[in-house]
Amino acid sequence: MRNLKESSGTNTSMTVRYRMLHRGQAQVLDHPARFKVVACGRRWGKTELGKTALLDAAMRWNKRTWWLAPTFMMASQVWRDLKTSVKSSAGVKINESERRIDFVGGGMIAVRSAHYPDSLRGEGLDLAVLDEAAFMDARVWPEIVRPMLTTTRGRAFFLSTPFGRNWFWEVFKTGMRADEDEWMSFQFATASNPLIVAEELASIRRETTEHIWRSEYLAQFSDESGQVFRGLRQAVAASRPAGPEAGHVYVAGVDWGRQHDYTAIAIIDATARRMVALDRFNRIGWSLQRGRLRALAEHWRPSVIWAEANSFGAPNIEALQQDGLPMRSFVTTARSKSPLIESLALAIERGRLALLDEPVLLAELAGYSLERMPGGSYRYGAPSGLHDDTVIATALAWHGVGQGGARFDFV
Repeated sequence: MRNLKESSGTNTSMTVRYRMLHRGQAQVLDHPARFKVVACGRRWGKTELGKTALLDAAMRWNKRTWWLAPTFMMASQVWRDLKTSVKSSAGVKINESERRIDFVGGGMIAVRSAHYPDSLRGEGLDLAVLDEAAFMDARVWPEIVRPMLTTTRGRAFFLSTPFGRNWFWEVFKTGMRADEDEWMSFQFATASNPLIVAEELASIRRETTEHIWRSEYLAQFSDESGQVFRGLRQAVAASRPAGPEAGHVYVAGVDWGRQHDYTAIAIIDATARRMVALDRFNRIGWSLQRGRLRALAEHWRPSVIWAEANSFGAPNIEALQQDGLPMRSFVTTARSKSPLIESLALAIERGRLALLDEPVLLAELAGYSLERMPGGSYRYGAPSGLHDDTVIATALAWHGVGQGGARFDFV
């Protein structure tokens, strides 16, 4: 490891404290390439690498530097870390409103958001660090940042986990070319960070879909950046049972709809881990919808029925509870939806759940997509103009399998 815990600048009164860099980080920092592209897994340490590069350039060599992040929220923690790093240094000026640190010798660090690219136009730079570059507007590098490095012959770091084969993939390929002397690309899996415990990664692997594991932890680029459910055809069962089997536990999931959206009801045999029934309908009143759910429940006798409680779901759930059905409420939010969908995706991918050969279900699952947000979370949903009712109903039923449930006797 390279020890950069303490470094003095050209002004001997200034001392900045760094964290120790591990081997991969030091390899990138020490490489002479002008433009360095780093595709790395989550928690590999790209943020520490970028902060060290900025502090080294601004404090030791009096360079003008920028940290760029996709959003102000992502930039906030880096801004706090940088202030902490220099707070004991003499002659340092910190401008909170501009998120800028000025050093005595003329060096400067500014933290900026790339959310509005055109607002970044302006002064020349010696170094730019583009954090989570794959999630920035494709114009940020060629139209905004690159021209700012021209007169100074400035340098740049591109740091990111991959997200499909977008513009970050293109600059990564540039760094892989032997005839590009100014560029260099690096690729590091999360496991190459010596601070990551192997048992922790093994636990994550068991709970993570193949696509997320490859892109987020192995730092691999993929053409299928938006695909959520894989192995659908292999998951389809050859037949479906006509009714419940003795001794088996069943659970159900409900996604409500009325006019343009559909109400979908999915039932899973929790004992055999297979889907046994699916109903989908719209443009009928709530009373009839509840009647169809009750009829299906009386046939399959689910121990629990998980239903989306948002909007008009809550009054329907309350009415069905009064009828004696084992209803449970699920409030869908950005935070609760991700684990709901990821659990179903993992079950299908790993062969833990058999699906019905229902064209609507399979089409909705195949079209369901994800978008990785700059902060690292995912946003799931159907393509514009299409439906995801059977996906949500099935995910809620699978949630019921994971949650378990006591036996229920219908009244």
